Amino acid sequence: MRLLLSALLCLLTWSALAAPSPEPMLATTYRGGVALPDFLISEKLDGVRARWDGHALWTRGGARIAAPSTFTRGWPIEPMDGELWIARGRFDEISALVRRAGSDPQAWRHVRFMAFDLPAHPGPFTDRVVRMRALITAASSMHLAMIPQRRFDTRTALDEELARVVAAGGEGLMLHRRSARYRTGRSEDLLKYKPHEDAEAQVIAHLPGKGKYTGMMGALQVRTPEGRNFRIGTGFTDAQRSAPPPIGTWLTYRYNGLTSTGLPRFARFVRVREDRPPPDPKR
Repeated sequence: MRLLLSALLCLLTWSALAAPSPEPMLATTYRGGVALPDFLISEKLDGVRARWDGHALWTRGGARIAAPSTFTRGWPIEPMDGELWIARGRFDEISALVRRAGSDPQAWRHVRFMAFDLPAHPGPFTDRVVRMRALITAASSMHLAMIPQRRFDTRTALDEELARVVAAGGEGLMLHRRSARYRTGRSEDLLKYKPHEDAEAQVIAHLPGKGKYTGMMGALQVRTPEGRNFRIGTGFTDAQRSAPPPIGTWLTYRYNGLTSTGLPRFARFVRVREDRPPPDPKR
């Protein structure tokens, strides 16, 4: 009986550690045509999206993040959606840190969880912002902050803010409908506004290089979640061409619109994803 109980306890513990986070709310692309006063706007941070379930941190894909206990000490038990972030232009550092098996407090000293939503709160986004501010103030943690939310009533003011953020090294802006409730999946109530578009694809082949790239990877053959195949041949360092992302890896790429056949135009590599993007119900 003791052996059976011990086995059951181990199974329950493993299940809890392996349990995926609920599907998050996902943004669509801002293309104009909306009433800007209906939205709150924040900077789109180049961090690792994470979810705090009240006890532990999880990646967007449902993997447990081994953050040190000192990092989350005093955090609220209410679930929070946010970004693990260090500073603009330091995505690679936070990505590598999240991948580590250990949880060295010294390595996490400059990291903050930048909260931008409360998935379990039933109210509109404006109420969630007020609640977030109260929770974070009460926690009084140097590792916990809220992404500032602002209003811009005109397209001119919005474009000026986008230009300012990008010039300072940021990625873009997020627009969140003030009256919207939190709901999982792709949503028109959450919009991303960037000077370029980005998406995810899976590596299916390495194509050999020519000329100065002879003996190295010349391009990646990739497949979109919709099953469309195309090549990405730019955006790589020589080190990445010498040791390209393994087949099966998911990556993020940037592009400028679509061709007449529906493929990304001027696709270029940005970074390797550490997990597969969550399913998109609209695809």
